Amino acid sequence: MTLGVVVAGATGWTGRAVAEAVLQASDLTLRSGVSRSAAGIDLGQAWGGPPNGVPVHATVAEALDEADVLVDYTSHAAVRDHVMAAIAREIHVVIGSSGLSGEDFAEIDAAARAAGVGVVAAGNFSLTAALAQAAALLAARFLPDREIVDYASSTKRDSPSGTARELAERLAEVSRPVPEVPLEQTAGHVEARGVTLGGTQVHSLRLPGFTVSTEVVFAAPDERLIIRHDAGTSAAPYVAGTLLAIRAVPRRTGLVRGLDTLLLAAER
Repeated sequence: MTLGVVVAGATGWTGRAVAEAVLQASDLTLRSGVSRSAAGIDLGQAWGGPPNGVPVHATVAEALDEADVLVDYTSHAAVRDHVMAAIAREIHVVIGSSGLSGEDFAEIDAAARAAGVGVVAAGNFSLTAALAQAAALLAARFLPDREIVDYASSTKRDSPSGTARELAERLAEVSRPVPEVPLEQTAGHVEARGVTLGGTQVHSLRLPGFTVSTEVVFAAPDERLIIRHDAGTSAAPYVAGTLLAIRAVPRRTGLVRGLDTLLLAAER
């Protein structure tokens, strides 16, 4: 039996790569795609190729029939409504879109548990990014003092990135920095110290030439540890982790945050 998958954002940068991989997987079936710009036409034709028999809908609500898993690679403005619509239909969800807050995730977790479905969310579905996050969580047990630098292209609207936000919130579960100079005592411009997320200062750079890079700098007296993940210019790094999440989410109830959580669970 195959899992029926709907990809929201199926004509987008990452969504298309994921949808193409689902089509090629023997244990998954791509039921439909969601794209307002391509609604009503065949997905293969929307990609500029021959028809592939996959319909494209304008909204997630229209696309959920016969779906087991919704994969969302859309935008920060739409993702929460998409997730809640799927949960209300008792459909599992994989969230690849960024922009959700800690409060959003708490509400999603509660709704998913009430509906008896699973949700897997990751700020970054790259396997190497997941390993970097796992390493950072280990380091935070021994090095509470850290700051995060979030690099992305000049066109990226959300700040910080989902990768950096998730990292900061996950690190807060392990330890919290205690700055020697409290932020309110900063001389000059306190804004230069970044935004505080989960007790960690996060600095977002938006410049041409970057895709997504995330760096966490740990420090102790007279030494530093830097853990950094750099993404390339294609969506390929995010496909394997998303497929792993699609296959794992039906066996979960409630929210799982972080691809590293799934990877570590698989090792146990």
